[in-house]
Amino acid sequence: MAPQVPLAWLQLAHEKLRLLAALAGITFAVMLMLIQLGFADALLDSAVRVYTHLRMDVVLVNPNFEYILQSKSFPRHRLYQSLAVDGVESVTPVYLSLATWKQPADLNETSLLVTAFDPHSRVFDSPEVEKALDVLKMPDVVLFDSLSHQKFGPVEQMLNTRSEVITQMNGRRVRVGGLFPMGIGFAAPGNVITSEDTFLRLFPNHPQSMIDLGLIQLRPGADAAKAIAQLRALMPQDVRVLSRQEFMDLERNFWQNISPIGVIFAVGVFMGFLVGSIIVYQILYTDVSDHLAEYATLKAIGYRDTYLFSIVLKESLLLSLLGYFPGLIASQGLYLLISSATGLPIVMTLSRAVMVFVFTIVMCGGSGALAMRRVRSADPADVF
Repeated sequence: MAPQVPLAWLQLAHEKLRLLAALAGITFAVMLMLIQLGFADALLDSAVRVYTHLRMDVVLVNPNFEYILQSKSFPRHRLYQSLAVDGVESVTPVYLSLATWKQPADLNETSLLVTAFDPHSRVFDSPEVEKALDVLKMPDVVLFDSLSHQKFGPVEQMLNTRSEVITQMNGRRVRVGGLFPMGIGFAAPGNVITSEDTFLRLFPNHPQSMIDLGLIQLRPGADAAKAIAQLRALMPQDVRVLSRQEFMDLERNFWQNISPIGVIFAVGVFMGFLVGSIIVYQILYTDVSDHLAEYATLKAIGYRDTYLFSIVLKESLLLSLLGYFPGLIASQGLYLLISSATGLPIVMTLSRAVMVFVFTIVMCGGSGALAMRRVRSADPADVF
């Protein structure tokens, strides 16, 4: 005996062009949601990219700190006061600011992020930076981020073909003493690292006594919660004490909830969900309308509304499955293209794939539930 083909699939496959149109719409909706969520996560990951390379257990910032480009300074001596707290092993002042970079090949100018610290401190968690600390001790020397946007010029290629690369930052002559990998972010498309002495030459109006970040490393085995509580009790109101995670969450919160960029991505996800819901509803409603006589016949021979509803629900679930996986595969390909072209850390994650899968099920199931109202109107009296 041949296996029975489900009625829901037969209904969908009866109009092949309509089925293809439905699947194209769902695939597009899935891609839109995955791309928007991927960009949003890449935004948050790139926003804290600099911080992930810094060795720190506790961070001191200005109480009005918002995000990396609006860090606002605070008195440097507050950082050294923290050495009085039990468990604090070392402290490092860090300076942050945007600087104009003159592209060494064509002399065009653009902005990048400058991170500066005392090169006698092992604060940057990067083998390339560790090897170049002695180079950074020399005046007017910077390390260039090899993963910066290409608009900053072929610095890596130039270093490979000549002994040194000379350019200008903020109108001052600097030498590129080496490379390190970090990657671009939404805040800045390029990065350089330098010493605090060089930083103060690049920004002569920035007081040495005012710093942007105060990095604190605790002794191995120290109670971090206790040390943070003591630091908060010690520090006056002009300094805010944050754990490493709190500091990174603060940056993420700005981009996700305060900046308009986070809202734009959220709206993009909602629009993808809405577009998919409308397409699925229109397809299912049309399908039910075209087969209304058949539904009425099934009612006439004794089938209940619940059985008819199950057919429509199965159709919606089939559409969600058939549309989701092509959208997932296409989005993965787009992720690779976007990451290669922009350098943003946009990758497919299991949690995001599962989230959009659930959205797709809800989207199609909700549309199917609305289309069920048409089934209820199927009256056997209209047929016989």
